[in-house]
Amino acid sequence: MALSSMTGFARGHGVAGAYAWSWEIKSVNAKGLDLRLRLPPGWDAVEVPTRKRASDELARGTVYANLSVERKGVSATVKVNEQVLAAVLAMIKGLTGKIDATPASLDGILGLKGVMEITEEDESEDARRAAEAAVVAGFDKALADLAAMRREEGATLGRLLLARLDEIATLASRAEKAPGRKPEAIKARLAEQVANLLAASQRFDSDRLHQEAIMLAAKADIREELDRLASHVAQAQKLIADGGPVGRRLDFLAQELHRESNTLTAKANDVELTNIGLALKTVVEQFREQVQNLE
Repeated sequence: MALSSMTGFARGHGVAGAYAWSWEIKSVNAKGLDLRLRLPPGWDAVEVPTRKRASDELARGTVYANLSVERKGVSATVKVNEQVLAAVLAMIKGLTGKIDATPASLDGILGLKGVMEITEEDESEDARRAAEAAVVAGFDKALADLAAMRREEGATLGRLLLARLDEIATLASRAEKAPGRKPEAIKARLAEQVANLLAASQRFDSDRLHQEAIMLAAKADIREELDRLASHVAQAQKLIADGGPVGRRLDFLAQELHRESNTLTAKANDVELTNIGLALKTVVEQFREQVQNLE
């Protein structure tokens, strides 16, 4: 199964009888799936099927779906509401002579709310159901286009993430081979520091200092961090190869990689290991940022 990003965009439009419709769908990053529909008044019937289709197709992302519908080629009927007109004229007649005002004009009277009504030709139930079915089918097509765009971007992200993982593995290998991490080198540096302290003052307990040196040498060993880095890299590579909605699991591994790189840098006891640790932290952060876009 292919990887997918959480960002994408798609449009779709069509005609069903007297109805012209169009969909515009876009998605952005989110922790879960959140479909935000904007439907014209009277088109609530398409909400349930579109939500189901979105949840079947997508696993994560905030999805904004806007539907526009226009009814074309329908003749309009104009008629005057006689009751409202009679009431308005009676009111005007009753006020004549009481208010110093310009006499009411015909267009002014007809422009009053409720006096003139414009109605469209009644639609049939079958035509409306056919239009709703076409709108839902149009959503399916636009959703498929959105998913295809997300998969295309996901493939690019997958290549970038694998490249970052290769960099992490290379840096870990450099740390593994660094002369400064060898126990002999660590002990030699600590022994030199102990010797300098003993030469500076006779008040130090040499046996205690050597014990402390051995403990510090053990703490400075980065073997566990290197093993965990290798394990996390292997797991991440497998998840990317398997594909599907693996963004959350990769995000967890990114956090673990971040933790191990921090610990390795903190334990670094020479310039080379420190530089490797800092480079490792940079690459892990790049990996973590790119993972945020995956479904």
